[in-house]
Amino acid sequence: MKLPRITILATLLLTAPAAAQLQITPPVATPSAVPEKPKPPPAAKKKEAAPAPKPSASPKPAASPKPALPATVIPAPATDNPNVDLVFGAYQRGQYKTAFDLATARAEAGDPKAMTMLGELYSNAMGIRRDYAKALEWYKRAADAGDREAMFALAMLRISGRGGSVDKSEAVKLMASAAKLGEPKAAYNLALLYLDGQTLPQDVKRSAELLRQAADAGLPEAQYALATFYKEGTGVPKDPERAVRLLQAASLADNVDAEVEYAIAMFNGTGTVKNQPAAVALLRKASRQGSAIAQNRLAWVLINGMGTSVDKIEGFKWHLVAKTVGKGDPELDKQFSDLPADDRSKAEAAARKWLGTK
Repeated sequence: MKLPRITILATLLLTAPAAAQLQITPPVATPSAVPEKPKPPPAAKKKEAAPAPKPSASPKPAASPKPALPATVIPAPATDNPNVDLVFGAYQRGQYKTAFDLATARAEAGDPKAMTMLGELYSNAMGIRRDYAKALEWYKRAADAGDREAMFALAMLRISGRGGSVDKSEAVKLMASAAKLGEPKAAYNLALLYLDGQTLPQDVKRSAELLRQAADAGLPEAQYALATFYKEGTGVPKDPERAVRLLQAASLADNVDAEVEYAIAMFNGTGTVKNQPAAVALLRKASRQGSAIAQNRLAWVLINGMGTSVDKIEGFKWHLVAKTVGKGDPELDKQFSDLPADDRSKAEAAARKWLGTK
């Protein structure tokens, strides 16, 4: 059975600080067909529009991007409790000491959301010295009271061993309970565990179900991962159109991997109407966000005038930028060496300026 190779780093979204995040790397999804690297048109045909590229049968795999900082669990305020709203408001404004003082009073009175807030503050050293033991205590009290965010946060601490020994069995149970109560990050990470097949037996159908739950709740990482399932037919029937809709949704939430895949789909007209100008615009956005794959593809379309006007200086700038993170391209290197010296200097200067090394 062929598994998709999910291009995201499958980061478990935790409430703990970035240094404490747990990462698992399930098989990564093969990216959609990418614009082929066309040969430059003959000199006599320079004014002709470059032909649309055909989908590549063996696209270059996307490099795993740096994981974004984990999504912080922010306990939702109870609308009928003005005191909890004050706690949440202080937290949102960055007034963590005030949030801590207010949450302590509410937690001691038995409010589970305030307990979760205390766990959050202790876990992330916000307004108080970091203390995983106390974070565990407050998260457990809130989880026992039925708070799904606390269940998920506690699961993440258990699975990473923060504040105590690693307990994957308890972590999975807590994660499953949180997912049943509608916590999308719990559903997403549980899906990854089923896909990875190490902590839990591999079950791609169950993984797809959990990804769908998290995607329907609006989690961009889940939308992107589920799109790869529909593209490859993993745990679900193949459905290119549905894959593209999910990629679009994740793109609107600024998921960079989804932006690249959605741009490629629009460029080639795979599962959606071909729209090369829109694809190029999205490649520009993803390139500015640091995607080496987008930078490489943008270099090709700019250098060869595919879906946009030819701009060799800008195109080779992105080629040089992509090279700094390992996305070298021998064909573009050769074209770059054939440029006039003045144009090479301009492209190099533009790349240095972007990289901040000027």
